[in-house]
Amino acid sequence: MTDKKAIPLEFEKPLELLAQQIEALQKQLVDHPELESDISHLKKQYENLRRSLYSNLSASDHLAIARHPQRPYTRDYFARWDPNWMEMHGDRKGMDDPAMVTGLLHLGDHKVVVVGTEKGRSLRDKQQCNFGMPQPEGYRKALRLFKHAEKFGLPVVTLIDTPGAYPGMAAEEHNQAEAIAVNLFELAGLKVPVIAIVTGEGGSGGALAVGVANRILMMEHSVYSVISPEGCASILWRSADKRDDAAKAMKITAREILDLGVIDEVIEEPLGGAHHDYDLAAQNAKKAVIKQLEKMLAMSGDDVRADRQKKFRDMGQFKEAAV
Repeated sequence: MTDKKAIPLEFEKPLELLAQQIEALQKQLVDHPELESDISHLKKQYENLRRSLYSNLSASDHLAIARHPQRPYTRDYFARWDPNWMEMHGDRKGMDDPAMVTGLLHLGDHKVVVVGTEKGRSLRDKQQCNFGMPQPEGYRKALRLFKHAEKFGLPVVTLIDTPGAYPGMAAEEHNQAEAIAVNLFELAGLKVPVIAIVTGEGGSGGALAVGVANRILMMEHSVYSVISPEGCASILWRSADKRDDAAKAMKITAREILDLGVIDEVIEEPLGGAHHDYDLAAQNAKKAVIKQLEKMLAMSGDDVRADRQKKFRDMGQFKEAAV
C-alpha cells in the first residue's frame, strides 16, 4: 500500500467530495449516532460512483492515472518480487544512469535479469533520474545486462515507464540514436525469453529500446505510444489544448493496443489504479510474468528468437493496392 492518501485526479473530484462528506459525518458520529444510516448510504454511493467512473475512463483519464505521482515505479516492483534482489550498476564505459535500473532477482522459482526505467519518487530522485528519461549510458547499461542474460541463459524481464529518451544536447552528443538502435538489434537476436511490461508510460524509442520482447504486457491503466499526446497535438493541431483529441485518436490505452495485436495481455490493477495498492499490483504483474515465462522456457533458443522476430514482423495492417 502507499504510505500516503492517494492524490485525487481531476476526474476523481466527485469522489473526493463524497469522501469529505463521509469524513465530516464520521466526526460527528459519537454525539449523533443517528447519522450511521446516512454514512452507510453515502458509502454505498461512493462505491457505486467509483466503479462507474473506472468502467468508463477516457484515454486522457488512463493517461492521468499512468502519470500519477504516487504510482509504483520499477524499484517498487522489484522489491516486492524479491526483497533480496541484487542491483547491477554502470555501463562499463563510464557512467551509471539512475534512470535505468538493472539487476538480478528470483521470480518465483526462476532466476531472471531485470531491467527497468525509473522516474524517482522525491524531487531529488526525479532530478537524478531525469524524470524517467534515460541517457545513452542508461541504454548501454541495459545492453550490458541483456548480454549477461544471454551468456548465462537467464530470461529477461523489462519494466517500461518513461516519457521517452532524453531529448537533450548531451544525449545527442553521446550518440543516443546509436545506443537505442544497438539495443533494438541485440534484443531482436537474444536466444533467451524476453518479457516486457508497460507499467506507466511507454513513450517512443525510449520505451522500445527495452521493449523488443517475446511477450509485451501492459498494466490496465498504462499507456503506450510513439509520441506523447501533447507532442502529437502540437504537431497536428499546433496546440497542446488538443491533447485529449490526440490521446483518443492515437489509441494509447492497454485494451485498445491489445485489440490491435501489439501486446499480449492486460494486467488487472487494483480499483482506482496501482497507486492504491502496491502489493496487489506487484502480485498481479508477477503472476502474469511467470505464466508467460513458463510457456517460453520449454522452447529452444532458436525458437525463442524466431518467436520474437515473428511477433514484430506480424505487427501492423496493410492492404496491397491493385496496379
